[in-house]
Amino acid sequence: MDYTDIIASLEAQADPKAAVDMAAYHKTTRRVLGIKVPVLTDLSRDIRPAVDLDERLALCDALWKADIHETRILAAKLLEQARIRPDDQAAWDLIVSWAPDFDGWAIADHVCKSGEKRLVADPSRLDTVESWTTSDHMWTRRAAMVITLPWTKMAFPKDADIAIQERVMGWAATYVPDRDWFIQKSIGWWLRDLSKRNPERVRQFLDEHGAQMKPFARREAARYLK
Repeated sequence: MDYTDIIASLEAQADPKAAVDMAAYHKTTRRVLGIKVPVLTDLSRDIRPAVDLDERLALCDALWKADIHETRILAAKLLEQARIRPDDQAAWDLIVSWAPDFDGWAIADHVCKSGEKRLVADPSRLDTVESWTTSDHMWTRRAAMVITLPWTKMAFPKDADIAIQERVMGWAATYVPDRDWFIQKSIGWWLRDLSKRNPERVRQFLDEHGAQMKPFARREAARYLK
């Protein structure tokens, strides 16, 4: 399957008016076609079984390099699955290589959604993610919180999972002095999701660090606390 054919198909579905609105909403100068995410989701599901893993990785790389809003989202969605056989290391490496290119939340969050599945499959990859926490690139730092969200959603975490939760909250604590809106939002988002299952731990974090967080992030973290 040739990526140029995929791009041609996407261009045929472009909505110029929607593209203008989407570009303004995402504050991007990147080319935008105005195609809704469910269309890209359906397309990714059609493509995945039609190509082998090597072909899919090459396709993802080409779609990313095309540097169109929708092709980058599609590239991420092509890797969004719980299991990638026979070996998902090349997929993980490709996802990691995209992080320095993040320049907005929409594409970054789709990539993180695919990346989180690779992390759950092999939590040792958190060592790589931890290196993101000291990056000069704000979107890479933010991605460290977003890509680890699965550990906030575990109803019955094992000891190893609890250790990961504590590890990520340690990262969040180092982020508290960072006044960037998106970094603060990522802290609040992570804590808010964890509070649904472990409210006491979130209260403890807020007791220790809440006064230094931006008010909106503190409110976000405490949204479900009573």
